[in-house]
Amino acid sequence: MCGIVAYLGDAEACPVIIKGLRRLEYRGYDSAGVALLNGSLNVYKKKGKVQELENLLVDKNVHANIGMGHTRWATHGEPNDVNAHPHFSENQRIALIHNGIIENYAALKQELINKGHKFQSETDSEVLVHFIEHIQKDNQCDLAEAVRLALTQVVGAYAIVVMSQDKPDQLIAARKGSPLVIGIAKNGQEYLLASDATPIIEYTNQVVYLNDHEIATIRKGELKIQNMEAMPMTPYIQQLDLELESIEKNGYEHFMLKEIFEQPNSVRDSMRGRLVASQNHVMLGGIQKYLDHLLNAKRIIIVACGTSWHAGLVAEYIIEELARIPVEVEYASEFRYRNPIINKNEVVIAISQSGETADTLAAIELAKSKGAIIFGICNVVGSSIARATHEGAYTHAGPEIGVASTKAFTAQVTVLSLMALLIAKKRGTITMEMYSDLVTHLDQIPNRIAESLKLNNKIKKLAAIYKDATNFLYLGRGNNFPVALEGALKLKEISYIHAEGYPAAEMKHGPIALIDKDMPVVVIATRDSSYDKVVSNIQEVKARKGQVIAIVTKGDTLIPKMVDHVIEIPATHEILMPLLSVVPLQLLAYHVAVLRGCNVDQPRNLAKSVTVE
Repeated sequence: MCGIVAYLGDAEACPVIIKGLRRLEYRGYDSAGVALLNGSLNVYKKKGKVQELENLLVDKNVHANIGMGHTRWATHGEPNDVNAHPHFSENQRIALIHNGIIENYAALKQELINKGHKFQSETDSEVLVHFIEHIQKDNQCDLAEAVRLALTQVVGAYAIVVMSQDKPDQLIAARKGSPLVIGIAKNGQEYLLASDATPIIEYTNQVVYLNDHEIATIRKGELKIQNMEAMPMTPYIQQLDLELESIEKNGYEHFMLKEIFEQPNSVRDSMRGRLVASQNHVMLGGIQKYLDHLLNAKRIIIVACGTSWHAGLVAEYIIEELARIPVEVEYASEFRYRNPIINKNEVVIAISQSGETADTLAAIELAKSKGAIIFGICNVVGSSIARATHEGAYTHAGPEIGVASTKAFTAQVTVLSLMALLIAKKRGTITMEMYSDLVTHLDQIPNRIAESLKLNNKIKKLAAIYKDATNFLYLGRGNNFPVALEGALKLKEISYIHAEGYPAAEMKHGPIALIDKDMPVVVIATRDSSYDKVVSNIQEVKARKGQVIAIVTKGDTLIPKMVDHVIEIPATHEILMPLLSVVPLQLLAYHVAVLRGCNVDQPRNLAKSVTVE
């Protein structure tokens, strides 16, 4: 869970790398560093954010046309200057940056210590660069071959870039399980490497996504790719569909707030070309080849992590209600370590915003090994999950920079709702009247999200009342229960307030013991088939002097008389209500966190794309 940037060309490398690191800082911000090569190989690194590294570089000679940089999210070794990347080899003529985890680093380290190597850091990454040096010396080979031979003996995940003082015009890159993209500019006279495309789009839209088990050797005017068997591979150049302004704040104080307010457009974009309400038409072109597997599935297994798991839980309600297919939602991090039962005529849906989530990728590979057909739902074109699955659909939510996912959730639920509608119609499990009604309501969702966002100022005032709370409880029923989980997660992630999401009916089976006058309870109490039951749950909380914040359907006259605070959202079909009820919870978490002085876009201990186990 780190950010990698590298540059080779005619321009000054350092400014390009620093700008790239800033754009990748959401991937890791424990420390940052650069390696620059101009006669000698110089490494500068510093604990803290990229700004700390920039301060360090003020009085340094950073002139170079080749270099690489790294932002770190710590796995092996605490965040400090020494553990920051890049790391030197023993002779300090080779430097390396690394995203991933080398699982057998301890054995390799002991072997190298026995051969006289001395290590400065606690990281697995330093072991790898020492090992590359050792391999090169033992085999009297060039750097690219040394990297290849070393990686054949490495167990784990990695995206690496390697530089050598002895090859001042060359970068070596490789990946397995962690993303790495190569940008090609100025007709191959300039190359940029990065963990994702955000540092690259300012310079070129021509990219190569490095595949697992591939090694790239890069010089001006030359890009060579080989696999781990040293067989040449033909680079597949793709065109980025990404605009520079989409990764800027555009006047918003934080990326998270910008992304919350982008949801009318991101949901609309997720439906574009797929839902045509005037024709009563739903189509998902990306799942046509294997659509029969979905239509005839005896069971659907959804694997995901974090917010994507919550989207999967919502999809469980929608798919079972409409398509009448049993659905199980699994944490990918647990699924991968089980021996799951996957029978014939069962399919797996994997959900991930980044398309690089390590646990979800591992779950996909496990399911594929058991013969399952895998459908992917992800946001990033060309990502590992998009390539690992048989078919799938992109959410088209646009780049999401804020670590706490917001627009990805609503985009995922939108695409999964379209999938459920398509399956249900073709299976004949819903009437055409209900199908048409849902198509109409789904088409109106972007406008209703926009209406919900007008509550921003009211929610900001509400946040001021509860910003000093130490605990929150979130309650919901039916498909609003996953929204309660998501609301609690958002608050935990960015404000560091302990919060729990619960099915409202389960409150009396334990959590009710926590309720007193100091406990804020957020209840999703929209008009649906569980409304009367939720009213009873609110009365139970108020009987114990709990402070109730109720999310209600606009026009409700009963619940406002019972609770302390009301947030009204527009009406929609109850199956689609999570697309609206989640919005005020996102805003509440955001404003509470800002008022508490928290770093909303880069909360402590978290990184955007969890590419390590």
